Parts: sequence; C-alpha cells; structure tokens
Amino acid sequence: MDMNTYSFMSFRVSEYRALFYRIFLAYLFYSAARVLFFLYNVDLIDVDSFGQFLWLAFIGLQFDTTAILYVNSLFMLLSLLPLKINTYPKFQLGLGLLYGVTNAVAYATNFADFIYYKFSQSRLTTAVFDVVGNEENKFTLLLLFIKNYWHVFLLFFVLGYFWYVLYNRVKVSSVGNSFSFKYIFQSILLTILIVGVSIIGIRGGIGNATRPINMVDAHRHVTNGTHADLVLNAPFCLIRTYKKNFFKTVDFLPEDQITDIIHPIKQYNGGHHNGKNVIILIMESFGREYIGAFNKNTSIPDYVSYTPFLDSLANHSMVFSNAFSNGRQSIHAMPAVLASLPSFKIAFTSSPYANQKVQSIVSAANEMGYDTSFFHGAPNGSMGFLGFSNILGFDHYYGKNEFNDNTQFDGVWGIWDEPFFQFMNQTLSKKKSPFLATIFSVTSHEPYQVPEEYEGVFPVGNIPVHHVIGYSDNALRQFFNSAQKEPWFNNTLFVLTADHCNEAFYSEYKKPINRYAVPIMFYDPNGTWVGESDELAQQMDIFPTLVDLLGYDQPIQTWGRSLQSKMDETPFSVHFFGTVYHFSIGKYTFVFDGQKTIGVYAIEDVGLSDNIMENKTPDMEQNERFMKAFFQDYMNRVINKRLSVSSSTN
Repeated sequence: MDMNTYSFMSFRVSEYRALFYRIFLAYLFYSAARVLFFLYNVDLIDVDSFGQFLWLAFIGLQFDTTAILYVNSLFMLLSLLPLKINTYPKFQLGLGLLYGVTNAVAYATNFADFIYYKFSQSRLTTAVFDVVGNEENKFTLLLLFIKNYWHVFLLFFVLGYFWYVLYNRVKVSSVGNSFSFKYIFQSILLTILIVGVSIIGIRGGIGNATRPINMVDAHRHVTNGTHADLVLNAPFCLIRTYKKNFFKTVDFLPEDQITDIIHPIKQYNGGHHNGKNVIILIMESFGREYIGAFNKNTSIPDYVSYTPFLDSLANHSMVFSNAFSNGRQSIHAMPAVLASLPSFKIAFTSSPYANQKVQSIVSAANEMGYDTSFFHGAPNGSMGFLGFSNILGFDHYYGKNEFNDNTQFDGVWGIWDEPFFQFMNQTLSKKKSPFLATIFSVTSHEPYQVPEEYEGVFPVGNIPVHHVIGYSDNALRQFFNSAQKEPWFNNTLFVLTADHCNEAFYSEYKKPINRYAVPIMFYDPNGTWVGESDELAQQMDIFPTLVDLLGYDQPIQTWGRSLQSKMDETPFSVHFFGTVYHFSIGKYTFVFDGQKTIGVYAIEDVGLSDNIMENKTPDMEQNERFMKAFFQDYMNRVINKRLSVSSSTN
C-alpha cells in the first residue's frame, strides 16, 4: 500500500489498540495484587463473603485508576502524540522499557505492602521513608526482608513475567507515516480527548468534586476501616502522600515532662447537660467579622452586622468572643471541631496518618448510646467528609443523595442552606433521643449566590460574601423556627462555629491573627449557660467542652480544654499561617517555624507588628515551653497512632 494514501484510521488503530490493551493489563495485575494482599492479611481484614470482596474490589478500581494513570502518564502521552517514528521498532522498544520500568517500580510497592501491612496495619505511605530514614543499617534490613519473605519476591517476579509475556502478545504494526495534516489534526483531537478523560480518572471522577480523591475517600462506601485498606493500593497511597508528610518527631523536652505540661489526657465530671441532644453547626466561611454579637468590644468605626438572627440568639447563649479556627480550609475544620485535631501544613485528613483510630465527640456519644449523624449538602463524599465521618464513627451520613431533590441544588457546591437545614430538622424529628448531629453548611461560599427568590432580600454589603452571609443567617432562623416546634428542641444543646474565615472588609480582620477569628457559641433553650467570655478559645476546645457538658466521665485524648470546666487548664490557640505557626498563649503570640521561635508579640498585637522576642521574661519562657511540649506531643501522637486513650495505653 502506498504510504501516502495509508488511511489514518487504519494506521492509528493498531497503536490505540495496543495502548488500551497495555493499560488494561495494569488493571488486571493490580487486581491480582489486591487478591494477594487480602490473602496475606486475611486475619486482619474482616470480609464476610466472596460477594463482599468483589464489591470492595470494584470500589478499589477507582483508586487503581488514579495510580495506573499517574504511573503511565508519560507512556500514554508518548503513545498518543503524532510522531513520525511512532511505529518504528526502536521507538516501540523504548516505550516498552518505559512501561516496564515505571510499572515494575509501582507494582513492587504493592508486594512490599503485603508484609508492611501486617506490622503497621496501615497501607504503605511516604511515612515509611521517615521510619526507614532513622535506621543506619538500611541495606542489612533489606537483605533480611528478602531472606524472610522470599515468597513475596518470587510472586512478584512470577507475575511480572506473565505481565511481560502478555504485553508482547499485542504489537503495533510497523508502518510508516505520511505525517499529513489529517494525521496530525485527528491525532491531536484524540490525544486531547484521552488526556482529558485521564485527568478525570486521576482526580477520581467527574462532577462537583472539589479536590482529587485521597486515602480518606476509601472510607466512603465502607463502615469497616479494614475494608478501606483493601480498597486502596500502595502506589495510590504513596502518590497521594508524596511531599505531604510534614509529620516528624521532635525532641524539645524529655518525654516524661510532656504530660505534666500540657495534660493531653483529660477526664471531666461536669454533666450539667446529661442526656441532652447535641446539634453542632459548622457554618461555611462565617468569620467572626460578620457577626455583630461577637464585635461588641472591637470599637470598629461604623461596624455593620450581617447576622441579625445570630445576634439575637447570642443574647440567650454562651458566647466566646475571642475564638479562633485551627485551620484555613473546610477540610481542616471537621477534625478540629469534632476530634480536637488541628491541621497545619496539610489537612489531617490528607495526611498519611488519617486512617487510624481517633477519639472524638462522636465516639464518646456512641459510647453513651447516642444516634450520631453527619449532614453535608454537597455531593456525597465532597471534601472527604464521608470518608472521615466513617472514621469518626458516625451512624449516618446525609448528603445531596439523601436529600434527593436536584431542584434545590445551587449548581456549584450543594443544596441551598435553607432547604437542607429543613431536611435536617425533618430527619432528626424522626429519631429517638438522645442524638448528636453535625451539619456543615455550603451556601456561604464563593461564588456567593443565593436562590433566585431571595435576590435583593439581604443587604449587599461591602464585599460579595456579605450577601450570602445574610441568606445563611436567615436559613438558620428558619431552621430554629421549625425546630422549636419539635418535642426534642428544649432538650437540645446547639453549638455554632465556622470552618474558617473568608473575605475581610474591616482592617482589624485583615491582620494575621484575626484571619482565623471565628465564632464559638453554645445555646441551650433552657437558658442554663448564658454569658460572654473573652478568654482564648479555639475549635479544638469544642470536643472536650461537649464531653464535659454531657457527663462523659471516661478519659479522653485532647489538646483542647473544656470551656466550662473549673479545672486549671491553659487557654491557647494555634494555627498554621503559610510557612509558620502562630501560637497564642498567656500574654503572648509566638511565631514558630517548627523548630525554633522566630518572633514573640504581645497577645493584643494581632497584626504582629512589634517583635519583642529579645526581651525575654520568665513567663515568656514558660509559655514557649508549653508551645514546644504541644508540638512534640502532637507529632508523636499522630505518628505513633495514639489519638485515643486506648491507643495511648497500648
């Protein structure tokens, strides 16, 4: 056949067939690795039936897709690009070598995980490099591993050989290329299409997902934590935790001094609200700046509030007017509020240590016989909330799917706040008390839209977020109006906070420390806890406060403090600010780089304008010691999986 007349389709079919076949082989052998992983760890992974295994394997395909497409991205691109030498034997040989090396390295990590999981009971992540990095006899350890687990190496080479044989069963026809305009144009179109589909596969799907899937998302469709481990694969875990493990052990103080300084294990005997229902309202972007009740003493000229309902509710609530978030993103808030787990450089839920037992208000409530629910109007699983809610142990998750009415979908983030709050009210009204519910709102978020029927109803304000703050505040009003008609209302404690701040209008809230200023408010319809406190508070304090109020009398692991306890607990707040930590305690705010203090400021200096670090005082040194004890304990507990009292004592 004349090369110049050789049809494009017949020319490229050979290449595309080979490409898709080779990617299919990766899926096939990843599935084989999942079977072997299960067989090696069958005593650790509780699978009830063959059907359940198949279901978990099916879920795992999503995570396999991410890993396979990541690993083969360069191979696929070189296979797709319109090159004159695409079908030449030497080019195909080079492609084969690239495919073989990249896939062999990635595939080998699955086999290492067969054994690693036995001892760690968690999937292989980049955290392993920190562990190995502390060993001086790395080569000896490798030889010992090979000797003791020779059968793993044998299996790897056997499967690798079969992969190689199958790879060569389908070859690309060795034909030339006219390099015509038609060839280039059609090739580019198909390349764009396949690359686009691959990007979707790498991210974990299409739709309204706000971030690529991570390890926590393995919990979305499972209730047994070990099943999530079966869903995952080692290459995926390594990819998702690459350069995300900032957790490193530090040694500032002797370990036996840590407990005496920061008291990470606490036990309360308050019980002023025994048996009460609890509703935790985490309001999207509801910075303290927007709420008049929290700005009575700020002396901001011409201050305007955009939350008339919350302002009125605050008159009958316990208000903490000097409270801060422990992070800057939504995914930072859930672990901080519910489990006293702050997020610093990365979200805890995105870290290599997310899949471990975590003590929280959810676990405490479950022990006390509460029905526990998490409500989030976004597409199910958005922000990793579904996965983390399963880790925390929520009995129920209610998302966009359960709401089941797309006419109320805002087109971006989820269900409008007002109808979704009403859905929560209706759902809770069908439950038996006591119950604990957490709702994470969605509407007060960029692009700052309100439903059509509410256009022009709320003050526009000075910045776009003001408009939607008014809407969400009214959604809260409508929810409380409905809830107070229910028999459970008077026996319910309401907790309101924000996930983080948003746009700032007033200069006071543009200062570094106040960029984390959020509301924390407790409302009891019976009026048993009313007032205002300007003591330092933070999201981490909500978990121990609720434990104290509800009368949970077992020890808990928490770095927060009960905001109503009479115990001698040190108020502080901490967050990560770009590249450094801000740690406020006593009369000072410390700027800490993770190893040393680089600045000290008066606690009133929220703009961090006057560094007084050179004028050290005894109380400054004492507070710095507390800060370092916290960071040391935080790192060590997260790394060593001691985020509950039971794991701390093992």
